[in-house]
Amino acid sequence: MPSYEQLRELLDPATTVLMTVECQQGVVGTESALPELADEARSSGCLANVARLVSAAHQAGVQVLHAVAERRPDGRGANRNARLFRAAGRLPVQQLSGTKAVRIAPPVEVTDEDFVVRRLHGLSPLAGTDVDPLLRNLGCRTLMVTGVSANVAIPNAVFDAVNLGYTVVVPSDAIAGVPSDYAPAMIRNTLSLVATIATTEDILGSWKRPRPV
Repeated sequence: MPSYEQLRELLDPATTVLMTVECQQGVVGTESALPELADEARSSGCLANVARLVSAAHQAGVQVLHAVAERRPDGRGANRNARLFRAAGRLPVQQLSGTKAVRIAPPVEVTDEDFVVRRLHGLSPLAGTDVDPLLRNLGCRTLMVTGVSANVAIPNAVFDAVNLGYTVVVPSDAIAGVPSDYAPAMIRNTLSLVATIATTEDILGSWKRPRPV
C-alpha cells in the first residue's frame, strides 16, 4: 500500500478525477438486472464506500465523473458480438436510456458539477466515449476507478486508462464483482500490476491531511 505522502501526491485535487463505473440503479440498485452483483456491491460495503469517496471528492474539489452503461429502446448501435451482450438483452430489467435503471443509485450523490457520461456500446467506460477527451480537458493525470464490476468493466477501465497515459488508483474496497472472492483476486493478481491500490480510509485521509504550502 502507498504511504499517505505518496497518495497525497497522486491524488492532488487539481489533477485527479474520480470515476464511478455503472453505479446505476439497474445494476447495483434494489431493482437490479443483476441481483447477485447488486447484493455483493451492497453487502461488501463497495457502494457505501463509493458514496463516501464521491462525497469527499465533492468537498475536496476533486472532479467526479459517472460512467453509465445504457442502450436505446430499439437496441440500435449496441454490441451483439459476445455472449454477455446477448444475455443482457434477455434480462428482465433493461438499462434503457431515460429510465430509472440508468440513474445513479443511492447513496451515491450527483451534483451539478459532476459529469455523467453514457455509453451505448462496448464494455469499457473509456473506449469510444467522451471520457478521455473530458479527462484531458480537465487536466487529469490521476484517474480513480470505482464501482462495478471487477469481472468486466473495472479491468477494462483500468487497462484503457493506463494505455492512454493516466495513472490509475483503485480503492480496493470500492469495487465489487461476483463471486465475492473475485474482486480481491483480480486486485491481487492483475490490477495491482498496473494501478496503485489503496483503501477508502487511506484515500479519505490523504484528502483530509493539510497539503504543503
